[in-house]
Amino acid sequence: MPGPGEIQPDVKLRAVQLIEALGSWPPGGSGAAAAGARVAALGGVDTALVSQAGPLLPTADQAALQVIDAQYGGILADSASVLVVCDQWTAASPTGPVTAGGTTVDVRLSAAAPRWTVTALHPAAPGAAAGSLSAAASSVLADSRIELPPAALADVRSGSVHDSVLQAMLTLARTYSMSVSVVRSGHPLDVFGTTRPSDHPLGRAFDVWRINGRTVVDPTTPQDLVDGFMRAAAAAGSYNVGGPRQLSGGTTPNQFFTDDTHHDHVHVGFNS
Repeated sequence: MPGPGEIQPDVKLRAVQLIEALGSWPPGGSGAAAAGARVAALGGVDTALVSQAGPLLPTADQAALQVIDAQYGGILADSASVLVVCDQWTAASPTGPVTAGGTTVDVRLSAAAPRWTVTALHPAAPGAAAGSLSAAASSVLADSRIELPPAALADVRSGSVHDSVLQAMLTLARTYSMSVSVVRSGHPLDVFGTTRPSDHPLGRAFDVWRINGRTVVDPTTPQDLVDGFMRAAAAAGSYNVGGPRQLSGGTTPNQFFTDDTHHDHVHVGFNS
């Protein structure tokens, strides 16, 4: 549920409700037709979006989905991207074993009344696990202070994340515990509202939504905690650190930035 610190809270709620409806069903409730009925029950959502659900609709007798976080991939006056990060558990039969999974979905919306309209779904596509990984990737996967959701975990296992990102995670984890929302997959290809490529799909960025157990978006989270994390990210080599406040200083004039999109997470980007 959106908290008091959210910008346009119902935009996030709309996205989350759709992902929950698509990715959870009782025994015998699998398939596109049943998913369409769940979506129709929400009201005001196009059931054709079922065809874009991808990994949210595996072949399974039943499924349960839990949203880990919903953060903005972009928010403008008339359009938005909400990145819905989730765990999902499925069972192939009523008495069969439970399989853990999950994904991140870039949910696109446009402004409308009384509620914003979902226009498209872009599920993460992390790629297959690599045969071998760098020492940095292996260390990140073993570090209990770096919490990776399913799609981000698959990104690291795929070997497609630059060591600059991984080394920064390890450096930050010496001081902070952090919950990562997005690394490479599940993020818009371009910086939202522009034609400028994002560093995320290139494997050169990661976003953090929770630091030392405190969410970035919560107004009660100490500002010094988030600001200190941002400065530590810059010291770890990031050329582009975004967050809920504009920080002074930096090695370049634009090393720190803020906007509505980044009020709910810290973005840590690298140029190589």
